[in-house]
Amino acid sequence: MALQAIEFTQFSARVFQLFDRQWMLLTGGDFARGEFNTMTISWGSLGIVWGRPFVQVLVRPTRHTHQFMERFDTFTVTAFPEQYRGALNLLGVKSGRDGDKIAQAGLTPMVSTKIAAPAFAEAELVLECRKLYRDPLEAQAFLDPKIEANYPQKDYHTVYFGEIVAIRGEAKYRTG
Repeated sequence: MALQAIEFTQFSARVFQLFDRQWMLLTGGDFARGEFNTMTISWGSLGIVWGRPFVQVLVRPTRHTHQFMERFDTFTVTAFPEQYRGALNLLGVKSGRDGDKIAQAGLTPMVSTKIAAPAFAEAELVLECRKLYRDPLEAQAFLDPKIEANYPQKDYHTVYFGEIVAIRGEAKYRTG
C-alpha cells in the first residue's frame, strides 16, 4: 500500500506502542550522497515544542548512527509492520561499521519527500525531521538515581529534537 501524506493535525498514533512495543528505525544522513546509517530505537517521544510538531530521539555516542546524527541536519523515524520485526532486531544489534546491515535486513532505502535523510520502501509510517536541538545527557542532571543503571559504561545518550516537516503513513495513522 502506498503511503499517503498526513498533516500533523491529522496524525494519530499509539505512541507508547510505537516506541516500546513496535520499535522504529532512526536514520540519519543523506540518501543522495549515499552517506547514512540506521538503528532501531525504542525510546523517544512525539509532541509539540516551540510551537512545532517534533520527535525526540536518543542516541548513544558509541553507536555508529551518532556520527550521522551529528554531521547531518535531517533524520527520519520510520515504523514497520510486524513482519519486519526480525529486520528491526538485526538493525538494533549489528553495527553499520561492520558492513551493509540494511541490505542484510532486506530493507530498501529510498528518497524522502522533503529532506535528505532516507526513508524505507517497506515502512508503514515515515516521519521526516529537521534537527532543532541536541544536547548530551549528563548524569548529575538525573533526578531519579535509578536512571543511572541504564549507563553502566557511562555512555550517556545525546538527545535530539527534530521538527517533523513531513508525515507519510498508512490510513491507520490518520484521524478523521
